[in-house]
Amino acid sequence: MARPPPLLLLLLLHAALPVLLLLSPAVAEIKTLTIASDPRPMILFEKFGFTVSGHVNVSASSVSVASSLPVAPDPSHLGFFLLSDESLLQVLLELQRDPRACVLQSRYVTLLFTFRELSPPPHASYAGGYPVTSPNEYSLFFANCAPESRVSMEVRTELFNLDLDGSKDFLSAGQTQLPSLFFLFSLVYLAFVGFWIYNCHSNRRSVHRIHLLMAGLLLMKALNLICAAEDKHYIKVTGTPHGWDILFYIFQFLRVILLFTVIVLIGTGWSFLKPFLQEREKKVLMIVIPLQVLANLASVVIGETGPFIRDWVTWNQVFLLVDIICCCAIIFPIVWSIRSLRETSKTDGKAARNLAKLQLFRQFYIVVIGYLYFTRIVVFALRTIAAYKYQWVSNAAEETASLAFYAVMFYMFRPVERNEYFALDEEEEKEAEMALREEEFEL
Repeated sequence: MARPPPLLLLLLLHAALPVLLLLSPAVAEIKTLTIASDPRPMILFEKFGFTVSGHVNVSASSVSVASSLPVAPDPSHLGFFLLSDESLLQVLLELQRDPRACVLQSRYVTLLFTFRELSPPPHASYAGGYPVTSPNEYSLFFANCAPESRVSMEVRTELFNLDLDGSKDFLSAGQTQLPSLFFLFSLVYLAFVGFWIYNCHSNRRSVHRIHLLMAGLLLMKALNLICAAEDKHYIKVTGTPHGWDILFYIFQFLRVILLFTVIVLIGTGWSFLKPFLQEREKKVLMIVIPLQVLANLASVVIGETGPFIRDWVTWNQVFLLVDIICCCAIIFPIVWSIRSLRETSKTDGKAARNLAKLQLFRQFYIVVIGYLYFTRIVVFALRTIAAYKYQWVSNAAEETASLAFYAVMFYMFRPVERNEYFALDEEEEKEAEMALREEEFEL
């Protein structure tokens, strides 16, 4: 019987490798999925890190296979299997050596079941549980090696590890520490909110509107982490988020919008240097905020559906592209402020004051660049190279970097009655004039 072109299978498996790297270890909730007339030869369902007590439960019901060929598809050429990242390259080599091979017949995959084991119509269903004897990080795939065929079915997946007391842990081996991690950071941010409110109250005369937005940002970050901790906790214990995922996405949306808005407004000097925004600065906000709405929509689709949907990779690409655009856009107001201060310093006769502002904004520029670089590149590298049991380290690194960024940013722009950046002694004026002449503040 003819099979799908081997090149297509090779391309799909090869494309799966970067997708598996980009995909965070799955929050393996108990999921019920609907596949409707799907022609794809390979469908990735989930990625999960198993311990020595790992289990996979997969059930398929209401299964139907439609083919445009006169010969009925061989049911042994359709089925579910597990594949580790290490075995993926071996499967690729096998398909290259034998173009007629079906991935379900590879000795490098862990076959769960094929459609040959389905009950007869009208039910056409099968349910099975399988222990994972070799602990590792595996991806759950469905393969369709029957040419010109479309599959429809209801699929229910359960991937979990057993704890010492026999209870099920539905979080991947590298994510089981996340509830405690997120809860710990939420307590830190709640303390941060209290300290910031106290600081603003102690320096009421120096409080500007931007400081109130910064307080709101801290509160949204704390609530976002609390919801993330509860979301992961309920998934870990029960396999479902019990509605905490909705609250998580709401506070994540508000937190991200506020974060980018605060960075842009601080970069423009709004509220504490000037009470208005220029037209180009308003345009940056008008670009960044709608893009963040789109990015959060993509984040919800990615998090709530999973890689089994046909456009999942596209949504990942949209999210990454929008995030890159926003990260670039928020840098421009800081650069504009630095250039504006540099020009102003040549004419207004306040050298010390302007030198301090230039130093402040240049430091802020470096801090923002460092934060974006670490959270977008270093964290991704940690997630890629870390062993599957230590994937939580990338989350810890990201949250630590975020906390450090918030602490530095809030310290630099805190409300104080006599800020060393904006209230310098007159005797420093001559030294500042010399520094301004020598320092170009090139970016």
